[in-house]
Amino acid sequence: MINKHLFKPRQQFKILVQSRSLATQLNPHPFTPNGPVNSSKEHKDGDIRNDWNRNDIQAIYQQPLLELVYRAASVHRMYHEPGKVQLCTLMNIKTGGCSEDCSYCSQSSRYSTGTEAGKLLALDPVIQEAKRAKNAGSTRFCMGAAWRDVGGRKRGFDRILAMVREIKGMGMEVCTTLGMLSSEQAIALKDAGLTAYNHNLDTSREYYPEVITSRSYDDRLSTISNVRDAGISVCSGGILGLGEQQDDRVGLIWELSRLPEHPESFPVNALVPIKGTPLENNTPVAVEEVVRTIATARIVMPKSIVRIAAGRKMFTDAEQAMCFMSGANAIFSGYMLTTDGVEKDQDAELFEKWGLQPMRPYENVEDTYENKIQAAPSPLQQTQQA
Repeated sequence: MINKHLFKPRQQFKILVQSRSLATQLNPHPFTPNGPVNSSKEHKDGDIRNDWNRNDIQAIYQQPLLELVYRAASVHRMYHEPGKVQLCTLMNIKTGGCSEDCSYCSQSSRYSTGTEAGKLLALDPVIQEAKRAKNAGSTRFCMGAAWRDVGGRKRGFDRILAMVREIKGMGMEVCTTLGMLSSEQAIALKDAGLTAYNHNLDTSREYYPEVITSRSYDDRLSTISNVRDAGISVCSGGILGLGEQQDDRVGLIWELSRLPEHPESFPVNALVPIKGTPLENNTPVAVEEVVRTIATARIVMPKSIVRIAAGRKMFTDAEQAMCFMSGANAIFSGYMLTTDGVEKDQDAELFEKWGLQPMRPYENVEDTYENKIQAAPSPLQQTQQA
């Protein structure tokens, strides 16, 4: 006797294909798909919005995965050239001894993780590392210091300003993550030539107190505001695998989407559990959730660079390809502060395998892929010009 249930997947696939065909007829332009869960008739995918409804973002996040990836890939092509990925290098210029209680961090002085507190590095070794990173193909060099804030560190801050000026002079993008900043410190970094400042929100406002108590959510938003007001690009994202739920990942994206300007960069970190921290026994986040987060961020914040950051070493090449298909267009290559990253040789093989191309420094996101397509001469025009 034939089991009729065996035919259900095929029937469902047929319905999906028919629905996609109808959607193509209704919206033939490949760069502006009508999202199936966009509740507002006034908006379409690719619109830059700061008035997102959290429920709308939740609906985007929870739609069928392949439909979500397709939708995100379509939005990605409006503002970014597919296959272009930026290589970034992150260097720890001041390790350990941080007074914060971030539950995931090996550099907190409150936990016994084996990470020893060190002094701020001198100028020369940092510049030499930046040169090595540039020679290896990185176009953005990020410097991290395990500090709660920059206050009261005038000599150290002056040294960092010198680092920024030197690396900027090498033709690289320069990013720092130094903890909380005042408006005056942000202006000083801008004057030195800083490209971007990283200050993650980490998770949703609701779940945040479960992870960190030594610094408030609004403290983080205040630093982001100071950075933006100084004219520095904002790099802000989160960490997946902290014990949060899907709604918290949605909440993170929602918070950032409501800023006066979307972050220039949205880094997505997958928690690497570190022995000695309160989260040492956390189960690694499923890759599907990473893909969903990347794709949702791409739809909600179309112009932002979505960066795959910590935890990428846990992903297979195919899983990383799925992330790129979903809208990720930057990676960190090499060591990630106190955790292992993907070696540069492996990334070179990854680029070759998937046909990826490295992004230029200061590649202009305003020079959208859609504009390039529209500006390019048609085959008929090319024939006429010949």
